[in-house]
Amino acid sequence: MGRRFLLAAVLIGGICTLGIELSSSRLLAPYFGTSQLIWANVIGLTLIYLTAGYTLGGRLADRRPDERVLATIMLLAGLFTAIIPLASRPILTWSTTAFTTLSAGVFFGSLFGVLVLFSVPVILLGMVSPFAIRLSVHDLKTAGKTAGGLSALSTLGSIIGTFLPVLLLIPWLGTNLTFYFFALALVITGAFGMRRRLALLAVPAVVALALLQLGIKGIRQPFDPRFTSIMEEESFYNYIQVAEAPLGPGGSEQIGLILNEGQAIHSIYNTRYGETHQTADLLTGGPWDFFNIAPYVYPTRSKADVQSMLLIGSAGGTIPKQFLAFYGADRRVDGVEIDPAIVNVGRKYFAMQDGTAAAPNYHIHEADGRVYLNQSHDHYDIIGMDAYHQPYIPFHLTTKEFFSEVSDHLSPQGVAVVNAGKPGTDYRLVHTLADTMKSVFPQVFILDVPSFGNSIVIGVKQPVGDGVVNFHTNSLAMPDAVLQGVMREAEAGDDRTGKLPLREWTDSDVANARPFTDDWAPVERVIDQIIVRAATSMEQ
Repeated sequence: MGRRFLLAAVLIGGICTLGIELSSSRLLAPYFGTSQLIWANVIGLTLIYLTAGYTLGGRLADRRPDERVLATIMLLAGLFTAIIPLASRPILTWSTTAFTTLSAGVFFGSLFGVLVLFSVPVILLGMVSPFAIRLSVHDLKTAGKTAGGLSALSTLGSIIGTFLPVLLLIPWLGTNLTFYFFALALVITGAFGMRRRLALLAVPAVVALALLQLGIKGIRQPFDPRFTSIMEEESFYNYIQVAEAPLGPGGSEQIGLILNEGQAIHSIYNTRYGETHQTADLLTGGPWDFFNIAPYVYPTRSKADVQSMLLIGSAGGTIPKQFLAFYGADRRVDGVEIDPAIVNVGRKYFAMQDGTAAAPNYHIHEADGRVYLNQSHDHYDIIGMDAYHQPYIPFHLTTKEFFSEVSDHLSPQGVAVVNAGKPGTDYRLVHTLADTMKSVFPQVFILDVPSFGNSIVIGVKQPVGDGVVNFHTNSLAMPDAVLQGVMREAEAGDDRTGKLPLREWTDSDVANARPFTDDWAPVERVIDQIIVRAATSMEQ
């Protein structure tokens, strides 16, 4: 049995090491997101833990070259893995305070606390390979062959562990049960190697912890206390929540789409619209409302001139639904959403009617936004980008090359519209995007959303002259009272910033600006600096 156990230990150890690492990122996503900063911490600390495990495993193997010691290591690694989902919950809940209060100490403390939970099982798993090599080497003449074979087997396990949770376990079982899957694999392997009945008790212990975890409803509550979570699921790309809040008298509700760490609502739908079919009931007061008024920076622009929209990052369909309500159900709308699970949520909870008789020219494409643009030959009056889910932003959707592709798909009087978040008055991301867009579009305008921490950045296909004056003139001539109301809101002042919400971007010397490119787009650094600045300023 010795040879078979050693091979099983090395293979299972390799599978579980990478499986736990990848699953840990999904455990963190609902609270910290999946930014480059989070991945750097996960990968870096995992390597540190493995380094410690290799060192300790080699030393212990020389002192106690016993197969049962290795089996004990495997069993303990499984038990500590089974503790992770339950033990991490209070720490992760505590971390919510960090986002709502912008406390740097709580944020980094809770992140570090969760990552420490992975230290024990990963260190123990790091001990497996050197221990197995020590037990397998009986002749120095074949030591290299033996070490190479076991290392290859461990690497094969790591390859399996890379794809198994991502492609099978997490989509089928969810993150927590994936941890218990790996925990069971480890304790069964350990109990098999120990050859003691007492060790078999670890198996029902892990099962009991898994059942206890199943009895805990929900992962986290929405950050906005008005909302109550009504659905949550994990997809290949996101942790998804749907939440609802009362919307005045009459039993109507506001439905919100919340992703990952949950510090923003990505789609809103007022169920009252399903009863009244009044366009005003689709308004949210947020950045979604302002995508549809962007074309009016052109002179003498009317509703009849706006015929089509492409939205990259369509989420639950808030913006397309408004567009069709404002301009007509026969208008052409293409929505691009990379996550099929979000598309399904939009159809089920947000009354997204793509491809139905109510919206025959509205189509959703499940794809990456830039890939879709590369394959499309269509042109649009509005191309909107609502795919920047902070604190992580796809860099390839922020570059000069990307906006050049957007420009190529605009109609002669088309507009590119970007929704960019900003905490308080920190405009670094907004201005970076405006600088990059200015390297492509002849004029760029910025609209601060009055009641949200967002700015809308607008690039025009051809020069419009004084876009602010054009916008005001079009507002006065707008026959649609609801659309006119949104335009007037866009023209209102904002006492918090002292700036007019709608203005042309002229604040930087564009000649000396460095636009983002496919080769150089450090958007993660910009976001990390914004987060750290916001957190530290709140603590001062």
